[in-house]
Amino acid sequence: MKKLSLLFAAVLMTISAAFAQIQSPVKWQVASKKLNSKEAVVLIKATIQSGWHIYGQNVADGGPVSTTFKFENNKGFTLNGKPVENVKPKSKYEEVFKMNVPYFTNEVVFQQKVKLTGKQASVSGTVEYMACDKNQCLPPDEYNFTVAIK
Repeated sequence: MKKLSLLFAAVLMTISAAFAQIQSPVKWQVASKKLNSKEAVVLIKATIQSGWHIYGQNVADGGPVSTTFKFENNKGFTLNGKPVENVKPKSKYEEVFKMNVPYFTNEVVFQQKVKLTGKQASVSGTVEYMACDKNQCLPPDEYNFTVAIK
């Protein structure tokens, strides 16, 4: 009976430790706004936990993973330019990369304009990003999104 109790306690502690390691310092939200009958904008908002940051879209080669967007092709729209940020990224020198890197803290909204080819569309895609704090960087992660434009 003691062995069974010890085994149960060990398994429970291992499972608890595994779940404690999962961190999600960035929360994503997606919305759309129709500008007129032929144009809309997709809003992709990152809310970043205090003490953490994500990197900008324009990181030089040899640096960390930049925030990138991939949109799925769809007959209902075409992309109009590239995603733009609502705030200018901060920049700091990171010794590990031996370069200045752009980054965002707290909150950033990326805006992608689209040209509509019909009355409505569904925009799907993926954002890849890397979240870091002063002690660690999490492995690159992805967020998949879909938003309807009516």
